[in-house]
Amino acid sequence: MTEANPVLGVFFHWLGGLAAGSFYAPYRAVKKWSWETFWLAGGFFSWIIAPWFFASILSENVLTVLSQATWSTLFWTYLFGAMWGLGGLTFGLSVRYLGMSLGVAVALGYCAAVGTLVPPLYDGTFTSVILKTFGGWVTLAGVVVCLGGIAIAGLAGMSKEREMPEEQKKASVQEFSFKKGILVATFSGILSACLNFGFVAGKPIQDLTTAQGTSSWWAGLPVLIVILLGGFTTNFIWCAILLLKNKTAHQYLSATVRDSSSAEAAAAPERVPMLANYLFCALAGITWYMQFFFYQMGMSRMGVFHFSSWTLHMASIIIFSSLWGLALKEWKGTSSRTRRLLSAGLALLIASTIVIGYGTYKREAEKRPAPVEEPAVTVLERSSRVL
Repeated sequence: MTEANPVLGVFFHWLGGLAAGSFYAPYRAVKKWSWETFWLAGGFFSWIIAPWFFASILSENVLTVLSQATWSTLFWTYLFGAMWGLGGLTFGLSVRYLGMSLGVAVALGYCAAVGTLVPPLYDGTFTSVILKTFGGWVTLAGVVVCLGGIAIAGLAGMSKEREMPEEQKKASVQEFSFKKGILVATFSGILSACLNFGFVAGKPIQDLTTAQGTSSWWAGLPVLIVILLGGFTTNFIWCAILLLKNKTAHQYLSATVRDSSSAEAAAAPERVPMLANYLFCALAGITWYMQFFFYQMGMSRMGVFHFSSWTLHMASIIIFSSLWGLALKEWKGTSSRTRRLLSAGLALLIASTIVIGYGTYKREAEKRPAPVEEPAVTVLERSSRVL
């Protein structure tokens, strides 16, 4: 049985949040490629290469485990992965239309609420365990604090949107569109929660992996192969449609920009940094995958309250993506009120990770059996036993 260690679990969720909040930064260095071109190139590393590589080197007998899993388990794990893929696809569009700070806050607000609360409600642990223990109530309070932090971070983003002039919005987020971005982020957040459902559906795969001798640290890696294959399917279909519609598939092999708008451009075409583009896409894709790598490690240490892992993951992502937004000057020119809102939101998110970790710790302490006290004996009785 896996030994719970909530402090270590929170730490790994922070690492996963750092990876998730940072993955889009390398894409900004890709030059002269369309969105669908670099998204699919990076996604191939995220959804195919990295999952198989890490599962193969860190877990035992991956092919045997997957072949022993039932078709029902594989189907539901894959399906939830495909639904998550739609959410992840539109998550990229959320960042594209709203910027990293606001796009992430809105999408992950929905994602945190749905992905955290639905699994324990479904399996019955919400009423049988969470609501009947002090540690459960503390953990639930941490979830509420997290949702409050997400809401305040979202308000900060909306305040920023009202204050910034249109030219400055376009400078930091070139395709800024508030209405379109909010719709996409809402859709993205709800479907992105299916990743957590995929881990629940893939629990039999994890059990088979453990039976093969794999450490609990890495038992979730084969599950990620199936989940992310589903994510690859939906993203591949959508990106393929865009590549055909926009006639951009040639960008994977063309070292020059195709521009027939003028004779000068056709005579001296711009060079495309092909090697750099592929390297930045690989970096972005592997960074994206590492959030799940650390997520399954953190979840394995959260004990019976592993449902809180999703909240910790969402909080960590928003914290680090907001810091990236500040570094990329997305908040430049905003009022002190807006920056205070952002600071308050981040403070609540950080506090929520501490509260959830404490609640998990208290639950594990409640599970430990009380020490058995020996009956009191007199000095005379002890002496007679020795004699």
